[in-house]
Amino acid sequence: MHVYLYIHAIKYAYMVKYTPSSQLKIEAFKTPFELKLDSDNRWVKLSQLIPWDDLADIYYKNLHADKGRAAVNARIAIGAMIIKHKLNLSDRETIATIQENPYMQYFLGLDRFHPAPVFDPSVFVNLSNRMRAGPFDQFNELIINKAVNKSIPKKISTKNLADQEDDVIKQQSKDEADNKEESKPKGKLMMDATVSDIYIKYPTDLDLLNTSREWSEKIVDGLFKKLAWELKPRTYRRVARKEYLNIAKKKKKNKKVLRRAIKLQLNYLKRNFGYIEKMLDEVGGQKFPLPFKYQRYYWVIQEVYRQQNEMFRAHKHQCNDRIVSVHQPYVRPIVRGKSGTPVEFGPKLGLSLDNGYTRINTFSWDAYHESKDFKQSVEAYRKIHGHYPELVQVDAIYPTRENRGWAKERNIRITAKPLGRPKQEQESPYQKRKRKKENAERNHIEGKIGQGKNGYRMNQIRTRLKETAESWISCIVFVMNLVRMESEMASKSFWLFINKLLLDINWRRYLYFLRYHQRSSKIFINQIVG
Repeated sequence: MHVYLYIHAIKYAYMVKYTPSSQLKIEAFKTPFELKLDSDNRWVKLSQLIPWDDLADIYYKNLHADKGRAAVNARIAIGAMIIKHKLNLSDRETIATIQENPYMQYFLGLDRFHPAPVFDPSVFVNLSNRMRAGPFDQFNELIINKAVNKSIPKKISTKNLADQEDDVIKQQSKDEADNKEESKPKGKLMMDATVSDIYIKYPTDLDLLNTSREWSEKIVDGLFKKLAWELKPRTYRRVARKEYLNIAKKKKKNKKVLRRAIKLQLNYLKRNFGYIEKMLDEVGGQKFPLPFKYQRYYWVIQEVYRQQNEMFRAHKHQCNDRIVSVHQPYVRPIVRGKSGTPVEFGPKLGLSLDNGYTRINTFSWDAYHESKDFKQSVEAYRKIHGHYPELVQVDAIYPTRENRGWAKERNIRITAKPLGRPKQEQESPYQKRKRKKENAERNHIEGKIGQGKNGYRMNQIRTRLKETAESWISCIVFVMNLVRMESEMASKSFWLFINKLLLDINWRRYLYFLRYHQRSSKIFINQIVG
């Protein structure tokens, strides 16, 4: 059959192209690795833009020099995180892709092609726990400093005391002069808030109680094996499961039926708690007899039972610090009121956009009012640039009376309607165009949020731990800033090339060429007319 297909492909070669399964062996496959790598490759260019030494200094601050095993090389660790989130890959797929790609290995700082994995995929969990929102915010500050052509501070070393004192005095005088010049507000700052959704099952009261009941049954089974009782406690798990499914499978559930199902699950869960407490009393003052995982779930399901029982008795659907996932109890519901998604589940982020670069100024797992981000974001802008922004572009929730007064003291304008009655003097056409333009420019930060959610899955955080979720979100923002810096550098290179090309043109010869053709065309037209 294979021979027939091969002959058929040769016969109709001009129509069909086919490679038979009897291809060359892998040992005979020709590779271009003995040739030079392409210097215009995207990973090569990106590696030349990133300040690796400064990123490594921040990375190593969280490590102990004398304790534990030798850490993964900082460039390999940070570079692997960048590749993972830039390409939206899983942990295993990231390591496999790096293992196959020589350009990525150059990006990680390796001096030659290594066919072996750079590290085990499980190391990503440790890296995420180590590199949380704090280090990545420092990374973003470095990138913004580099983008605005500011020097990144270096460590003072190998200088005598007198030279160091002279440098400090010079630096202080320079800072004083810069402060006088740069005290005037300049630039623009945009702010907005969003929720980065954690990838969890949509929570309902009945589902939460059912999951809690199942975990209570697992704890009962584990304690029964440890204590070696003669009779196993009756949990009625089959009956409870059947009653849950009878309601869960219904498309329409009225309040009376749903309330009865919740009451039954609460009673089953209460019965299981009684068995667990009785078993733990027999254990005595020893530590929890089961692994810590079971102890943690026992704490969580007790709180779920308390919250659900409180809401059931009070006939309400709200409570403080409501748990919406047994597996991720740190996630809270954030009411946003948007069409389609009135409630979101994940951390609330206070973002700011500075010259196209994004920073996370507030990272909160609880709901809060966005206006609290105003002062913090403006002060963060001042820390980088040395002066306040001339204009802050925000939506209507930010300009409270307190924020308006604080901004007015510092000569900062806000894109908001002025308080009080409208002025009798009408705006000039220029003022109207300026106001509309400034309000429209705030869409840039909305687009940046869309880029993170649609392009880098910032609305589908697939992590189990709180620390890894913070690292995932912060790394996505860092990668978006790298992409922004890469595009800016590419644009600068293009215009430098055009400028050089224009300078290299012999303008005298070019003008003579134009005049000659212009004179020739006039003679030709006169001949036709005549």
